[in-house]
This record gives sequence, C-alpha cells and structure tokens, in this order.
Amino acid sequence: MNAADFPRCPICGDQSWSFIHRGVVRDGAFGATREGEVARCGGCGVDRLAESLCLNHTAYQTGTYRSHLGQGHNLAKHYKAHDELARFTIESVWPRSLRGCIVADIGCAGGSLLDHLGALPAECLAIDPDAEFAESLRSRGYTWAPSAQVAAASHARRVDVAFAIQVIEHVENPLAFLTEIRPLLARDGVLVLSTPNRADILMDLLPEDFPPFFYRTQHRWYFDVASLTRCAAAAGFTVIETRYVHRYSIANAMLWLRDCRPMGRTPLAPLDGALDGLWRSWLEANGRADNLYLVLQPL
Repeated sequence: MNAADFPRCPICGDQSWSFIHRGVVRDGAFGATREGEVARCGGCGVDRLAESLCLNHTAYQTGTYRSHLGQGHNLAKHYKAHDELARFTIESVWPRSLRGCIVADIGCAGGSLLDHLGALPAECLAIDPDAEFAESLRSRGYTWAPSAQVAAASHARRVDVAFAIQVIEHVENPLAFLTEIRPLLARDGVLVLSTPNRADILMDLLPEDFPPFFYRTQHRWYFDVASLTRCAAAAGFTVIETRYVHRYSIANAMLWLRDCRPMGRTPLAPLDGALDGLWRSWLEANGRADNLYLVLQPL
C-alpha cells in the first residue's frame, strides 16, 4: 500500500489501512471516471480515497471544484441543485427554533440554505472559502467569511446553530475541520453535521454498480455513524441526536436496480408518494438511508 496515498489517519493517528474498493470511482460529473482505491482505517473505521485521486484543497478556493462538477458560479444553477435539498436540513433541526438565533452555514456556497431560513435568524454567517459568492451573499444581508477560524474573530461563542451540510467528506482533515468550528458555538450552541452514509442500502443491493458511483474524487472521506461519532468525539463534541435522512424515492432505487445508473427523481409508475413514505421510513429506521445527520454539542 502506497504510504503517500494512505498516510497516518488524521482522526486517530493509526497507520493501518485495508482496501475496501479497488477499481472505478467517479471523477466529477456522472460519466467521468478514474481508477482508484478506497481503504478503511484500522483505528477509527473511517474510509478514505487514495490521496493522489483527491481534489487539492485549493480547488474549493478557486472555483476548480465547481468547474469539476460542471456547475461554475451560476447562482441559478446553484439554487436548482440545492433548493430542494434544503428542506431535509431544515427538517433535521425540528422542533428546535431558529427564531432570533445567530446561525452559521459552513460551506454555504451560494447560500441556498440560508435563504430558506428567511428572516427567522437574527444574523446569518455565510462561511465558504470560495470568494466568488461573497458579493452576492453580502448583498442578501449575510456576513461572509472564508473560514470558521476567520469568523471566530468576531463571533467566537456567539453562534447558536451551525450547519456543516455535505462538507466534511471534502476536507483535508475532518478532525481539524470540526475543531475549528467549535470556538464559534455558544454555550448551548449546536452543530448540525451531515455527510453521505456509506451504509446506503444501494451499496449492498448493487455491490458491483453502486460503489463506483458512490466513491468520487471530490470526496476524500466516507463515514458510517460509528466513525463519524468517533471523529466528533475526538474534536470535543458529544452527539445529542443521530438521524438518518433519505432524500430519494423508491423509484430511484428501482431504476438503479433496473438500469444500474442514477436517474435522480425520475418517476416510475405506479409507484407513488404513499409507498415513498414507507420506503424512507424503513431506510431511516434501519440506518440504510443515503445521508447521516448528527446534532453535536461541545463538551
């Protein structure tokens, strides 16, 4: 095993890795692929992609990341991709009220989630390393900062609710990422953290076809609830709530099984919303949904 591709784990310090996937991984938008390897840490159980395949951290500052996905900085495209998904995050904090709170969205991109929170928060921090979005975010009344560390200079221990939605899988060091967020949080503040769930049901149902889609060059890290909880604990957080959230219909799963490719939200008659509810409920109750959500509080 190449030590440069699989160095000492930044979460637990362990150096023992075992391969769990060797073969095709997604390289940006669907259809582009590369050969790659994913391995599991023998200490904390996190999975990681070989470092030589990962996007450099500067890609998130320069816009290379969004170009890699074919998105760019077009706000209309950003809203189209993210507006529908914001509801799952809002549901994840219910019944906690955000009225009058100071809220931070870390990795906010164009600010879709903050827009959906509307006038409820007293103040919104829009934190993202890509400065191309900064002007638009400020024009909508948000306080922009390129990192949690920079935001902490003015908002240390003031943030009531921080969101880090689908971000931790991208960063160089997940432990450092969470550690840098902690100083922002007020005494009773919480961090809502989400990431793709590596225990997604399709990983078992389609062991040959789904992993090459699930593993991708823009995601360095892959978590289940146990490994994500260990990472949070090492950063000084306790988990006060764990939720599994499934964002796709049963039609999506059936089409995967039929066609062995992603079909997004394509409907499949006669499957309907009533069956979707049962499907999502079963997946979420059994930890097989496509996303993990943890609500964390500093120790």
